[in-house]
Amino acid sequence: MCGDIESDESLAEEYYVRFVEHTRRYLATLADDDRDGDPVYAYLDTLFRNTLRSAAELNRAPEEVSGYDRLSMEPLVYARLAGFMAAHQPVQEDPLRRLIEALMTGYTEGEAIMTEQHGHDHSGDHTH
Repeated sequence: MCGDIESDESLAEEYYVRFVEHTRRYLATLADDDRDGDPVYAYLDTLFRNTLRSAAELNRAPEEVSGYDRLSMEPLVYARLAGFMAAHQPVQEDPLRRLIEALMTGYTEGEAIMTEQHGHDHSGDHTH
């Protein structure tokens, strides 16, 4: 039973290590273009990259917070922040729809990195 707990903790930390590796690989693939010189897109791309880079810094959180804890809890903080900011936008701009679209874009980008490394997706029935 004690070994089960240790293996669960080990597996959980493997998820975070994989996230860090994927993040570094993803950031390395992003072109440093400035979207045709548009300062708004340049600012937003920089904000995204810096936030993602920060989430993958191994020693940024207190020692009591494991990498897996960060991986499971920090997105909730970012979602809360996004919701708070969206609540201050005009309803006519449909801020919730834009948030959900951005969330799905990020999820798709994360899946793409995993699929590229793994060599295939898991939509078919097979085992490793």
